[in-house]
Amino acid sequence: MPTANSNALNEEALSARGFGGVMGFGDAAALLVIDMMVGFTNPKLPLGSNLDAELENINRLVVAAEANKRPVFYSVVEYDDGDCRDSGIWGRKMSGLFTLRRGSESVALDSRLRMSSNASIFVKKYASCFFGTDLSSRLQAQRIDTLVIAGCSTSGCVRATVVDAVQHGFRPIVVAEAVGDRLAGAHEQALKDIQLKYGDVVSTDYAANGLGVSQSST
Repeated sequence: MPTANSNALNEEALSARGFGGVMGFGDAAALLVIDMMVGFTNPKLPLGSNLDAELENINRLVVAAEANKRPVFYSVVEYDDGDCRDSGIWGRKMSGLFTLRRGSESVALDSRLRMSSNASIFVKKYASCFFGTDLSSRLQAQRIDTLVIAGCSTSGCVRATVVDAVQHGFRPIVVAEAVGDRLAGAHEQALKDIQLKYGDVVSTDYAANGLGVSQSST
């Protein structure tokens, strides 16, 4: 394993250099719930972890989005080929991906997850919700400029989506209590990284209020 960089700066030094600015809400926000599937929320499964607390906070956000008629997008990961060849070489890194076959229990959204009446569900095959999907087109069609992001995992699909969101011109707002990871250290580091470079990391209350403020016509 590579050794740590002993010359690395701390967060305070980076802040003094201009890192960690505020992205803020734009004119029209949507809620994006990433991969809250049984395969990821059941700790007994190869890719699973305990996301009970995160589920509760996600449901609070869904309620806020519904109350303010904001769109809610849900992503799932699933593979069509019997041997999951459509996962590419990613399966070499995580063999648990081979459990995410279309039609299996693992790819079903967790039954505890509140489904918005204004919901859109889309399928992805890799980490980012933008890679190989039509999410960007859907958001542009509804004139969405801000994504409130929840789901899993923080260091994987959440972070990848945040990076792509800002590269596509959307404002990523990550809700700290509504995203989770298998490793606590990875979760914490990903949130720090996002806050410093790619988006805003906020509380559930702040995000719920933001969903209420951003009510421009779409």
